[in-house]
Amino acid sequence: MADERRRMALTGNKRMADALFLVIAAFLLMMLATRSSFLYPCNDWNDANSYFSVGKALFHGKMPYRDVFDQKGMYLYFLYGLAYLISHTTFIGVFLLEVILAIFDLFGICRILQLYVKRNTALLLSPLVLAVTVSSFSFYWGGSAEEVCLPFLIWGLYDSLHYFKNGYPNKKVEWKVIFINGLLAGIVANIKFTSLGFFFAWMMCMAFSFLAMRDFWGAVKGCVIFLSGMAVPFIPWVIYFGINHGLYEWYWGYVYINVFMYSNLNGEGPGLYERIYTLSKLLYWVVRKNMIYFVFLIPGVLWEMCGRRKKWLERFNLLALCFFLFLGIYVGGSELPYYALPLSVFTVLGFGLLGQGAERIMEKVFHIEKEKGGDKRKKITDNPVMVHIAGGLVTALGLGIIWLNSMNIPHMQEKKEDIFLYKFKEIVEQTPDPTLLNIGCLDAGLYTVCDIVPTCRWFQTQTVGMDEVLKEQERYLKEGWVDYCLARDSYPEVIWENYELVGEEPWYQDGQAFTYYLFRRKEEKR
Repeated sequence: MADERRRMALTGNKRMADALFLVIAAFLLMMLATRSSFLYPCNDWNDANSYFSVGKALFHGKMPYRDVFDQKGMYLYFLYGLAYLISHTTFIGVFLLEVILAIFDLFGICRILQLYVKRNTALLLSPLVLAVTVSSFSFYWGGSAEEVCLPFLIWGLYDSLHYFKNGYPNKKVEWKVIFINGLLAGIVANIKFTSLGFFFAWMMCMAFSFLAMRDFWGAVKGCVIFLSGMAVPFIPWVIYFGINHGLYEWYWGYVYINVFMYSNLNGEGPGLYERIYTLSKLLYWVVRKNMIYFVFLIPGVLWEMCGRRKKWLERFNLLALCFFLFLGIYVGGSELPYYALPLSVFTVLGFGLLGQGAERIMEKVFHIEKEKGGDKRKKITDNPVMVHIAGGLVTALGLGIIWLNSMNIPHMQEKKEDIFLYKFKEIVEQTPDPTLLNIGCLDAGLYTVCDIVPTCRWFQTQTVGMDEVLKEQERYLKEGWVDYCLARDSYPEVIWENYELVGEEPWYQDGQAFTYYLFRRKEEKR
């Protein structure tokens, strides 16, 4: 009995140590990888600052889509709003959010790897999977909607692989697993719905598993349970927008704009063959730009699909997950660097293949030959001290991967006093409780560094091609709605009626040169 308690205590301590290792690894890797980190002067990515401003407005009683416009999902704004509560003028809260997401990423990655390799091997490989992901071109500057979706995709992938590897066809998938993955899909739907292709394929293959076992009503019941789970994350926002009489604005701002204005799925886009050609060419460039994880992803997926003793539905499941995730992201015709990040969810399979190879080598190199009278083998890989040393080494290797490959590392050298935002901040703070309008681009970050809550619906110039945006912004300027206006490269002539130029700064971003102008409302117009 005492031996049993001792064994359970040791097991519990081992699990705590493993969890602590993953938490520390997540913190260290994200500390280097994302510009939201305290190692960088700021994260001046327009998209991330836009999410931050809308999240801030949400927590100040303004309704997204109607009072302040951006076209992402509500859980993204809610999480950014929580980050705003931690720090009003920096991205430290966003950094902590990214670390938490990375922790869930690592725990999910480790669980997936344990489907293929031993626990210690999975533990040591997990930080490397995250490192190649966050050092890729598609990770971009950090804080994307795709990054927020990643842990939900990883855990969905785990449940799918686990069932088809260890459950099918001997037993049916549990209803609670289907319901939980419906929940995951519902959350993703309310962050950025382009990744929903993954969960469409997930449930489709689960339904096929029921049909393969000749259980038609089981397939129907599974779909209903999945959709029920998917509906749950919508409930808070249905209540929120219903109470605020904004259900139409929610649909218009998130669904209509993205489907009919931001994509080419409105019937005026390319034909089928042209679309297939475009997607094929796009896949080539996505792979080429993100080779750091595709070099693991491609052999890993091929190994999982083409390996021996695989069930046909197990092979099809992975093919469907890959295909529909890619299709959902890119079928609309839009393409930006960070769109590809959800595809990195399959990188873990390459490390599963790598881990199996490493374990075979370790078996040959480190096993002591059988001794007489028994089968005692001392494994260096099972030695706790060696595992901890190896953990430190792989974390250091992960940091090295990020240091050598991340596009963000050079920006550590930037100084706050050289960034136009902080120069303009000194001017804006001369006005008590200032208001601001951002024109010519998405939120450049001045709302963030000055802790200004947007007061206009079109507080930034959207990439959505709508004349209404520019007309409304010109009206704001003509009527003198705001104290300050930040413009990039150009500005409407109407601005001179009520505003004067008080700042002008050049800025270089992604190899492009920009000029930012800061206008202040004239004294007599206040």
